[in-house]
Amino acid sequence: MNEVIVVDIAQGALKTIIMLAGPLLGVSLIVGLAVSVFQATTQIQEQTLTFVPKILAIMISIAIFGSWMLRVVVEYTVNLYSHMNDFIK
Repeated sequence: MNEVIVVDIAQGALKTIIMLAGPLLGVSLIVGLAVSVFQATTQIQEQTLTFVPKILAIMISIAIFGSWMLRVVVEYTVNLYSHMNDFIK
């Protein structure tokens, strides 16, 4: 296994991680911003108020994006295993 193959595997892994985490982090960011604006306008400074909406939003986004996320992981894994002979040479 040479350096090019290792770099390709690492790039594929990082691309897959970004693709999987992107939608969830984006939803969490938007919900956190909305709750912060709500807290600033109503002057409610409760620290635990942001957790419940974020958890619910993440659960809903996993329900929406879950099948796509699973397909991305399976495609990466199948691609990795199908090229195993190339890595060993």
